[in-house]
Amino acid sequence: MSLQSLALIENWAVPTAAAGVVRADGTVLGTHGPVDHRFPLASVTKPLAAYAALVAYEEGAVELDEPAGPPGATVRHLLAHTSGLAFDEHRTMSAPGERRLYSNAGFEQLGDHIAKATDIPFAEYLRQAVLEPLGMTSTSLEGSPAKDGVSTVTDLLRFAAELQTPRLLDPRTVAEAMTVQYPGTKGVLPGYGHQNPNDWGLGFEIRGAKSPHWTGSSSSPRTFGHFGQSGTFLWTDPDAQVAAVALTDRAFGPWAIEAWPVFTDAVLAEVRR
Repeated sequence: MSLQSLALIENWAVPTAAAGVVRADGTVLGTHGPVDHRFPLASVTKPLAAYAALVAYEEGAVELDEPAGPPGATVRHLLAHTSGLAFDEHRTMSAPGERRLYSNAGFEQLGDHIAKATDIPFAEYLRQAVLEPLGMTSTSLEGSPAKDGVSTVTDLLRFAAELQTPRLLDPRTVAEAMTVQYPGTKGVLPGYGHQNPNDWGLGFEIRGAKSPHWTGSSSSPRTFGHFGQSGTFLWTDPDAQVAAVALTDRAFGPWAIEAWPVFTDAVLAEVRR
């Protein structure tokens, strides 16, 4: 089966794009474009980094509620963007748990914390804990755990299958990661303005009732994932039992705000048929 809806990426105003859809059992329903081309992920790096952090938690290297980051914050706060750290600066803007302040700095402090706890550089820990076991041989972290991942659609479909049917983690840990942390917390969703609430799990954004949003109007509230400023996204819809990845080489902007929900709704409609 090859999904016709994936051809919609041909209409996107981007130089290069690739996309794919995978079921919970790992069956790839379809791909389109150069699926083995390595694209900068921008913030789609964060779910990979978060998954490595959860492996560290299951291995006993860290606890979710141990101190990490700014005073009063924990590993959980850093994963859920509630540590109080600024977006791109290592300075505190609010007390932990009060506001959903989306923070690259928080993920950088998370990476440093795990590197210290495991005595392994974070990029190497990510490789050993997540990338290698899943066969993601074309994926690497080339800097910040917040935004400097590089990958392919082929590799990210393997990760998207893992999110739906975990093999590296206990399914209960993954369920926790997809559960809203600090419910009712307000904040800005980059590119989409103030959201109340701005639901987030452990490293994964949760769609909830957000509007506008980068997923589709037919996406379930339980949909979780991430998008990146490099024009990239990965979402998993547990109700539809399917996940999608799209990677491009054009920065996120009005073109994506317009194109992505249409693409997602077309994919979900075709899968449901």
